[in-house]
Amino acid sequence: MGKGPLSFRRLSSIRRRKKGSSVKDDPNHSSNPSSSPPPPSPINAGGSVAAGGKVKKKAGGARMWMRFDRTGAMEVVECDKSTIIKRSSVPARDLRILGPVFSHSSNILAREKAIVVNLEVIKAIVTAEEVLILDPLRPEVLPFIDRLKQQFPQRNNALEATPNVQALLDPEAGEGLQNELPFEFQVLEMALEAVCSIVDSSVASLETDAWPVLDELTKNVSTENLEYVRSLKSNLTRLLARVQKVRDELEHLLDDNEDMSDLYLTRKWNQNQQAEAMLEGTVSVLPPHNTSNLHRLTSNRSASMMTSNMDEDDVEDLEMLLEAYFMQLEGMRNKILTVREYIDDTEDYVNIQLDNQRNQLIQLQLILTMASFAISAETLLASLFGMNIPCPLYNINGIFWYFVWSITAFCFVLFMVVLGYARWKKLLGS
Repeated sequence: MGKGPLSFRRLSSIRRRKKGSSVKDDPNHSSNPSSSPPPPSPINAGGSVAAGGKVKKKAGGARMWMRFDRTGAMEVVECDKSTIIKRSSVPARDLRILGPVFSHSSNILAREKAIVVNLEVIKAIVTAEEVLILDPLRPEVLPFIDRLKQQFPQRNNALEATPNVQALLDPEAGEGLQNELPFEFQVLEMALEAVCSIVDSSVASLETDAWPVLDELTKNVSTENLEYVRSLKSNLTRLLARVQKVRDELEHLLDDNEDMSDLYLTRKWNQNQQAEAMLEGTVSVLPPHNTSNLHRLTSNRSASMMTSNMDEDDVEDLEMLLEAYFMQLEGMRNKILTVREYIDDTEDYVNIQLDNQRNQLIQLQLILTMASFAISAETLLASLFGMNIPCPLYNINGIFWYFVWSITAFCFVLFMVVLGYARWKKLLGS
C-alpha cells in the first residue's frame, strides 16, 4: 500500500522537488538537514523485557506498552497511567480513549507534544521522538511493529552523525533528508497503512463470501441460505461502521487546517528551539541594565521569526497523506456499499419469487373453490332426489344414468362459466 499509486510518498515527491530550490535559498532555514529532537531516554518505570523474552510483572492497573524511537531502539514495558502521562504529556482522558470502552472508536487527537492515535487495533501515542504502542503483542499489531522496524532500522549513537556528513558531501542526499517526512507523520502513515490493510482484507473476505451465498439464495430459498445471508448482513454492517469511523475521522482532519497544523510536532519543537536560542542570544549580547532594548529586540525578533515561518503553516504534506488514505477508505466503503446493494437486490428478487409463488397458490385456491362450488351444486341435486318423496321419475326405467350425466354436464358448464368470468375479470393469470 505504501508503494501503490495512492501512496503519499509518490504524491509528495514531485512537489518537494519544486520546493527544493526555495528551501536551499531560505536564510532562515536550519543548516542541519535533519533537524529533529534528540533520541529519548528509555522508560525506567515498569518491567522491561529480559533477554529470555519474559516481562516482569508490575502492580495492578499497568498495561503493556512498547516504546519505539526514531533511532530504532525499542523496549516492551508495563507502565501505569501516570508514567505514560509524564512521558508523553497527554491528559488522562486521552488514555481512556485508548481503553477497552472506546475500542470500536477511531480518533486522531493532536496535543501539545503528542498525537493520540486510536485506529482499529492500532492504539498509540506518537511524539516527535518516539511512539508508545499499546498491547504490542497482539497478532493484529505485529505487522505495524514490523513495518516500524523496516522503516527505522536500529543504529547506534556513533552513526547518527553520518546523515549530516553525507548531506555536506552530497547536496542531493541532503535535500532528500530535508524532504523526508517528520517522524510523527511516518508513524501515522504506517498506522493508516496497517489499518487500511486490515480493512481491505476484511472487505476482500466479505466479497469472497458474499457472491456464492447470494447466488445460491437466488436458486434455492431455504432456511439455511437465509441464515447465511443474515450473518453476512451483520458482518457487512459492522465492517461498514468500522470503515465509516476511520473515514469520518480523516475527513474531519482534512476539513480543519488548524487541526492538521497541530499535528506537526517536529515543527513545533523546532520553533520552540529557535525561540529559546534567540532569547538566549539576545540576553548574552545586551548588557544587564538595558532591559527596555531587550524586550524591544525580543519582540522584533519574534515577529521576524513568525514572518519567516509563515510557510510553516502549510499543511500540504499532511493533507496529501490523509487524502491518499481517505481515497483508499472511500474505495473500500464503495465496495461494501456495492455488496450491500447486491444483497438488497437479491432480497428484492427473492421477495418477488415468494410473491409469485404466493400468487400461484392463491390462484390454485380460487380454482379449487370454483370446482368445489360446481360439485356442491351436483351434490345438492343428488341429495334432493335421494329424499324419500314421491316423484314420477322414479317409475321410468333407465333414467338414472341419463339424469346423472346430465347433472354432471351441467356442473361442468357451471364451472367453466365461473372460470371464464374470473379470467375475464383478470382474477386469474392467463
